[in-house]
Amino acid sequence: MLRCAVASSQRAAAAAASSSSSAGAAMSVQRLASAAASCSSSSAASLRGVRALSSVAQVPNYDVSPPTLPPFMRRSRLSPAAVALATHGGEPTRRERRTAQKAQRKAEVKRKAESSIFAKAGVAAQKYAPYVRRDRQFKTFKPITRSLRWTRYVLTPHLHRGKPERALTIAKRGTGGRNSTGRVTVRGRGGGHRRRLRLIDFYRRESGEQEVLRIEYDPGRSAHIALIQHKVSGLKSYILAPEGLRAGDTVESYRSGENTPAGDGEASSLDIGIFRTRAIRPGNVLPLSLIPIGTKIHAATLVPNGPAKLIRSAGAEGQLIAFVKRAKAALPGSVGFIEPSESDEELSELDVSSGAVVPTHAQVKLTSGEVRLLPMSCAAAIGRVSNIDHEHVRLGKAGRARWLGIKPKVRGVAMNACDHPHGGGRGKSKSNMHPRSIYGHKTKGPRTRKPGTKGGNMMVVRERPRMNGKRAGKA
Repeated sequence: MLRCAVASSQRAAAAAASSSSSAGAAMSVQRLASAAASCSSSSAASLRGVRALSSVAQVPNYDVSPPTLPPFMRRSRLSPAAVALATHGGEPTRRERRTAQKAQRKAEVKRKAESSIFAKAGVAAQKYAPYVRRDRQFKTFKPITRSLRWTRYVLTPHLHRGKPERALTIAKRGTGGRNSTGRVTVRGRGGGHRRRLRLIDFYRRESGEQEVLRIEYDPGRSAHIALIQHKVSGLKSYILAPEGLRAGDTVESYRSGENTPAGDGEASSLDIGIFRTRAIRPGNVLPLSLIPIGTKIHAATLVPNGPAKLIRSAGAEGQLIAFVKRAKAALPGSVGFIEPSESDEELSELDVSSGAVVPTHAQVKLTSGEVRLLPMSCAAAIGRVSNIDHEHVRLGKAGRARWLGIKPKVRGVAMNACDHPHGGGRGKSKSNMHPRSIYGHKTKGPRTRKPGTKGGNMMVVRERPRMNGKRAGKA
C-alpha cells in the first residue's frame, strides 16, 4: 500500500509537469493528489491495526531479528501463517514459517526434558521417547511394533555411559564357532557386534584400599564390572561388581595376609571378630578361613593362589556353610572324612576361632545347589554378583540375538535324514527313538562326561539336584 501511494504521487507530479499550462491538467493533478492521500491514509490505518494485534510496539525487521512467537501465542492453535501475519504484519515466507516451527519444537522438547523424572533425580540423560515405559525395576515399550511388545530391559541408571578404560581392554577376534581346521564345533555362533574384551582381575593380590571409580556394562558377561583405582599406587583394574556397590565406595583385598589377624591360633577370638566387622563388606576379598559361616560369597577360587573360577555369573551367590577337617585321600563316608551336622557347625565355629581344631576345607553351597569342598587357603569375595534381574530380560526379536552373536538353530525334525537323526520321514515326527543330538548322542539321561576318579569328584559333597536328567532348579 505504501508502494501504491508513492507511485501515485510520482504519476501526479509527472502529469503536473507535462500539462502545467492547461486547466484540465490542473483538475487531473488535484484528482491524483487526492487519490494518493487516500491511499496513504488507508495504509497507515492498516499498520495501526497490525500494531494493535501485535504484542510489540513496532513491526520487527525480518533482516535484523529472526521471527519469534509472542508469549501469548506460544501455545496457541493458530496456523503459522496467521501467527506470522499477526506478529509481523505481512505474509511470511516459507523459510520464516519453518524457522518459527522449528524453534517452537525445540522449546517444547527442552521443556519436557527439564521436567522429566531423570532431570529431577539428577541421573544420566536418556532418550525421552514417548513410547518408553519405566517402572522401578524394568524398562518396557509401548507396543507400536511386534518386537517392542515383549521387549524388556533392566533399568541401569547407575552404569557408566561412556567408553571403557582402553588400557584394560583387548580386541576380540571371533571364530564363528569353528576350530583351527575350519569345521563348526559349536553350532549357533557367529556375527554380532564388535566387542572389546575387558581384562578382569580375578586374582586380587594387591592389598590396600581401592576406590570404585564407576560401574560399567560388560558385553562379554552377564554381570556388571567395576573400575577401581588403588589409593596409593594409582593402578586401575576391573573387578566383578557385587550387588550394591556404587561409585565412590572402597574395596580391599586381604588375600596376601596383610592387615589380617593370625590364622594359626595366635590371634584371639575378639581380634578375629573385630576384623570381620571391619572387613566383611561387599567387594572385599578374604581367605575362607577368615569368613564367618553363613556369609554370602562370590568369585571363589578352586586352588590356593589361583584365579576366581566359581560363582561369577549375574545374580549368582554361594554360601559358606561349614568348616571340616578332612584326610588327604579320604572319600566321603570313609574314616578320614568328617561329615558335619547341625551341632558340628556351631562347634566348628568355636573351635576355629579358638584354634583348638584347625580345619582343612570349607563347605560352600553353590547357586545350583551343589555342595563343594574348597581348601581353607582359597579366597572369595563378599556379597552377591550384580545384575540380579538379568534372567528376566527379554530380547523381543531375533535381530537382537544376532547382535549378541547368537545365530538361529534349525530343529532336527526339519532337516533331512542325512543331516540329523531326527530328520526325514513324513510329517513332523522324529520316529520311535530317544531324542539325540546332531552327532547321535542321547540328549536325556546319560552322562557324557568322561569317567575320572573312581567314586566321582572327591571334592563334591552333594551333587546338584537333578530330575530325569535335567536340572530341577535352584535348591
